[in-house]
Order: sequence, then structure tokens, then C-alpha cells
Amino acid sequence: MNFRTAIKTPEDRQMLHHSDAVMLLGSCFSDNIGGKMRGAMMQATVNPFGTIYNPLSIAASVKRIITGERIAGMTLFQQSGVWNSFAFHSRYSMADKDAALERMNARIEEAHKALKHCKMLVVTLGTAVVYRLLATGEVVSNCHKVPQHEFSREMASVTQMTTAMNEMVEALHDYNPELHIVFTISPIRHIADGLETNSLSKAMLRVAANNVIKGHKEYTEYFPSYEIVMDDLRDYRFYATDMVHPSDVAVEYIWQTFQATYLDDRAAQAIARCERVMKRINHRPMSNNSEVVDRFNNDTATVVKNLVKEYPYLENLSEIKNFID
Repeated sequence: MNFRTAIKTPEDRQMLHHSDAVMLLGSCFSDNIGGKMRGAMMQATVNPFGTIYNPLSIAASVKRIITGERIAGMTLFQQSGVWNSFAFHSRYSMADKDAALERMNARIEEAHKALKHCKMLVVTLGTAVVYRLLATGEVVSNCHKVPQHEFSREMASVTQMTTAMNEMVEALHDYNPELHIVFTISPIRHIADGLETNSLSKAMLRVAANNVIKGHKEYTEYFPSYEIVMDDLRDYRFYATDMVHPSDVAVEYIWQTFQATYLDDRAAQAIARCERVMKRINHRPMSNNSEVVDRFNNDTATVVKNLVKEYPYLENLSEIKNFID
């Protein structure tokens, strides 16, 4: 008997090579898969604004990336002893205002350049719930622990989300006609407001994504991250201890499915090899003997240089720079 309902994705897409640049935006599930790509030495730009959960904020972030519009210093505000932007995650907040502003604008510039040459953009939608700043009417990407009475909380409508994402994909296509956009729904459960709200939110996201894809079939599609966890794996053992985030095993399973769907055979071979080398790079010898450590580092440098000879496009990857300079 078969006790699982396996999700089948078309495994003949093979649109990505290992050397292709990819950008991932959205929920922290984008960080999960983006981390897998970085661990495989792919050119992955992951959440340049930090984690963003709702489609309206994602669309606004994409607009800023395309235009390269900088963050103005006057829009930063101080909260909890650091300077923040409602457009950026708190990982960019700093005690020094000028340093925070410089860091944020550097990420915008980097993302603007990277997106122009990306082959694929993966957009992970997390929730339809949005927080709107009462003072300006702006939908924020992050509340930064600002008192809740300064926001209105609402569920974005399917029409609002469809309109925002339609405008987003059309602008993306104009900016980079070679870009393929993959939408997915995050399997991370937003349960603070109850499971009923989470279910409604995920359903609305799915409908909005489907609306957008139907209108732009030539360069958009859907990848079933949410369905893989909810309908294929379908067990609490595939969640982390918080019962909210997918476990490492679940993330790896989705990553394997993503590879089978979008990456060609040569890419799969390169990924397997690069993952092994990256593990070696991240390994720290369990020895205080300097000769042992030096020998390990020299051997690692040789391994990395041989890898670059086979895959020359890896030469500028920041993770291996120290081993080939």
C-alpha cells in the first residue's frame, strides 16, 4: 500500500545551469532554499531587503530594486536604540544612522545590478496579512517592534495582491526579458492569529498567485513548496521543534525536488561536487597543532583551485576567494 500522496513536478524543465544567477525574495523559506543554493556555490542573491512576508511589500521591494531608488535618510526612524527602515528587515538596523543608510542603499544597488542578469527569480509568499502604518498609509515590510497602535492590521484582498503582483511581473519582464519568475507559497505556518487565519491567508495567496500566472504563462509558473509539506510529507516530524518552520529534512526534500524540476543534469553534478567542497571549506580541524591545520588548509586550497579549473565561473565567488588569491 502507498501511504503517501507524492507531489509530482515536471522534471523536464531543466531551465537552470549551475552558472546561472538566481534571486530569491520573500518569506524566510527563501532564505532556506537560497542557503541551499549558496551552499552549492550557485550565484544566488537572497532576500536583499531581508525577510518579507506579504505580496504587497514584496512588490514594493521589487519596484525599488528595478528603479534603484535609494532609501532617504529622513525615512529612517529610531526604535529600540537602532535606526530602522520600514522597507528593510531588522538585520539591517544599526545604532549609527549613516552606517545603516549606507548598508541599505548598498544592498539596493547590488540587487539592482544582480537582477538585470538573473535567469530566475523565486518569489515566496508567506502571508496575506499586512500591517499599514497609520501615519502614512504605507504597508510595511517589518514593524520593528513599533507599538501596535501605530498600525492597522488587515488581510489584503485577492484583488489587491493580484494587481500588485501583476504590475510587479510586468515591470520585471520589461527590466529583464530573459527572467523566469517562479512563485511559491511558504510552508511556514503563521499561527499567531490562529490556524483559521493562516489557512485563509494561504488560500488567498494561492489564488492570487494563480491569477498572475494565468496572465503571464510565458515567463511565470508555480512551484509547490507548500503542497509538498502539507500534502506529501504531511507529518509533524517534518517540522522543527516550534511546529511552525519546516525541519532541515523537509527543506532538503524540497531542495531536491526543486533541483529535479529546474536544474539540468550537468548542474546536478556540479552541485553535488560543490556541496562537498563547501562543507570542507566550512570545516574547522579539531586540532591545535599548527602543522595539521596548515596542511588541512593547503589541501583545501588545492581542492578549491581544482574545482575552479573545472568551473571557471566560480572564480569570483566570495566564499572561495581566500583560497585562490
